[in-house]
Amino acid sequence: MNELEVRKPSSEAAWDMSFRQTGFWRYIAVLPTWLAASALFILMTMTFADVILRSLFGNPIESATELTRLLIAIIVFSSLPIISWKGNNIVVDLLDPLFSRRLAIIRDIAIDLTCGVILIWPAKRVWELAERARGFGDVTEYLNLPQHYIGWFIAVFTFLTALTFLARAILLILSSVKGPV
Repeated sequence: MNELEVRKPSSEAAWDMSFRQTGFWRYIAVLPTWLAASALFILMTMTFADVILRSLFGNPIESATELTRLLIAIIVFSSLPIISWKGNNIVVDLLDPLFSRRLAIIRDIAIDLTCGVILIWPAKRVWELAERARGFGDVTEYLNLPQHYIGWFIAVFTFLTALTFLARAILLILSSVKGPV
């Protein structure tokens, strides 16, 4: 067993969840990461420009608050499926020493299934709210951007996160059936 396998959580020891894949799946994994990174870069640049304009010229970017909200939503929701797939969610592992390897796998499967099923409802609800905003013609305050686009984005990426959790659970089940972990 090498050093990398020792540091992996027990549920991930049997299957590799890295982005070392090639082809189609690599692009599926990398695109949301680049989207989040681009939004973060734009947010950083806009904040820098806003501080300079506000401090030196007394003329801030009027739509900075609105753009910050939109960019933060893009960063957070485009990162969720990737973070969930890699298992980098925030966890409290106080009880981990009490679980054997087999129980840890069962626990992780139960958690991933529960998270996947539970996230379907918010995705559906946000989609409904986006459709309602589209029906009312809701737009943002300064830039007059249709609000339903960000609602759709949040709904789609929340649903992708739900699918990610369900896929993790299925892969954990399949890997535990194939052989001992």
